[in-house]
Amino acid sequence: MIDDALILSKFNDEQTREEAFNLLINKYQQKIYWQIRRIVINHDDADDVIQEVFIKVWKNLASFRQDSQLFTWLYRIATNESLTFIKKKQSKNNISIDDLSQELSESLNSDPYFTGNEIEKKLQQALLGLPEKQRLVFNMRYYEDLKFQEISDILGTSVGALKANYHLAAKKIEHFIKIND
Repeated sequence: MIDDALILSKFNDEQTREEAFNLLINKYQQKIYWQIRRIVINHDDADDVIQEVFIKVWKNLASFRQDSQLFTWLYRIATNESLTFIKKKQSKNNISIDDLSQELSESLNSDPYFTGNEIEKKLQQALLGLPEKQRLVFNMRYYEDLKFQEISDILGTSVGALKANYHLAAKKIEHFIKIND
C-alpha cells in the first residue's frame, strides 16, 4: 500500500505529478466509487460522479493543506459531489426527494450492476427511505467501518450527533425490514 505522504510529495513535483495521481487513483478509486454508489445508487451515475470527483481532486490536490487525512478529504469531496448530483437530478426532473428515493429504490430491481441478494436489496431500499444525514452516517459506519471521529471529519458534524444519527438509522432500517418481510 502506497503511503499518502509519498503520493503528496510526488504530486507536488511537476516531474512525478501524473504518476502520483495514478497512485492515488489506484489506492482510492474503489473505495470512493462505493461511497458514491451508495449515495447515488445507479452505477452509471456513480461513474459520472467519480469522474467529477477526480477532476476536482486533480485541480485541488496541490493546495491540500494536510490538516486532515487524505482519504478524509477525498471522501468529503466524493460525498459533496454525490449530494450535488442528487440535488441536480431532483431539480432537473422536478421531483421531490421522496419521489427520487422511490425511483432509485425501484431502479435496484432492474440494475444489472446490482449484485446483492434480497436482504441487501431490502437494506438499500431502507437506506433510501432515510434522511440524507442518517443515510450517509450509516453507510460510512456500516459499509466503510469508519470511526465516528473520521465521519465527523468528513461531514463536519459532532461525534455525538453522528452516533444519534447512526442509532436512529439502525432503528428505522430494522423497522423497515420487519414490516417488509
